[in-house]
Parts: sequence; structure tokens; C-alpha cells
Amino acid sequence: MSDVLIAAMLFHILWVAMLYVLLTVMRAPKIWGIGAKADGTNPFAKIEPRASANLSNQFEWPVLFYAICTLLIARPDFYQPIYLWFAWLFVVGRIIHSIVQIFTTNIRLRGLIFTINFVAVMCMWLVLALDFFG
Repeated sequence: MSDVLIAAMLFHILWVAMLYVLLTVMRAPKIWGIGAKADGTNPFAKIEPRASANLSNQFEWPVLFYAICTLLIARPDFYQPIYLWFAWLFVVGRIIHSIVQIFTTNIRLRGLIFTINFVAVMCMWLVLALDFFG
């Protein structure tokens, strides 16, 4: 049980680490001059702020995902298989959210994907609340 939740958490952590690498590469032309265009400009200038914003987003709503996963790992008596589905829906949704936020300006699509992430974590908390108080 706990290993499957830990796997989802680790996958998200790997995604965040990859975003750090991506952001470092995007900033390299500006900071170190590596990869700059012939005129000295940064080829990633348009998407670098979006990548930076997305990386910050990885430390907002996901906190509640980590909190419930940690709680479920500590209290395996509350675990149900539905948590695994919601956990992976959340992680896959975070990846899609990153791609949309960094590489497009489609706010509606980004909002829809965020809503899926939001609902997945809220459902995890709802199932726990129903088990705990029910």
C-alpha cells in the first residue's frame, strides 16, 4: 500500500527536479551566455517566466497531496485502492498542467487541468473524512 503512494510522490518529485533542470537550461543563455542566439538574446525568453511560475506552482496545491499521502502511509488502516487512482490522476495532471502552462498561453485549458488536479486531491481528503468520521 504505502509503496504505491510513495511511488506517486517520488514520480512528482522527479518531475519537479526535471523542471529545475529545464529552468536552468532556459536561464543559461541569459546567465552564462550558453545557448544564446547569435545576437546574444535568449531563445527561451518567452517561456522562461512561465516555466518559473510553473515551478512555483509545484509547491502550492501539491502540499495537500503530500500531506494526505503521508497521513495514509502513517495510517495504513485508512488506505483504500481509490487513493491510488486519485494520486496518479493528480501526478499525471501536474505533468500535463506543466506542459500546458510552459508551452502554451491557453489559460482555459490550464484552468481545466488544474481543476482535475484540485478535484483529485479533494477527493482523497473526502474519502479520508468519510472513513474517519463515518
